[in-house]
Amino acid sequence: MSDITITLRLFARLRETIGTGERTLTLPADQTIDALIHILTSEGAPWTALAEEPRLMIAVNQTMTGRDQRLRDGDEVALFPPVTGG
Repeated sequence: MSDITITLRLFARLRETIGTGERTLTLPADQTIDALIHILTSEGAPWTALAEEPRLMIAVNQTMTGRDQRLRDGDEVALFPPVTGG
């Protein structure tokens, strides 16, 4: 299998904590969101903030999804904490 390239976008306090709003990643093919999060958190701080967000919201190509979503070449993955209002 060949590698895939995705664009990762981070929003709200994740962007602030990690220090970037966007990152391009090359991954082995047939990865899930859960595997992506594991890969990122294994890089250590500040990426461990992803593991500390129990209700992480995920969108792939602007469609909400879960951690079992398989990634394809060219996907845009958005990660953000739950929205709170008041």
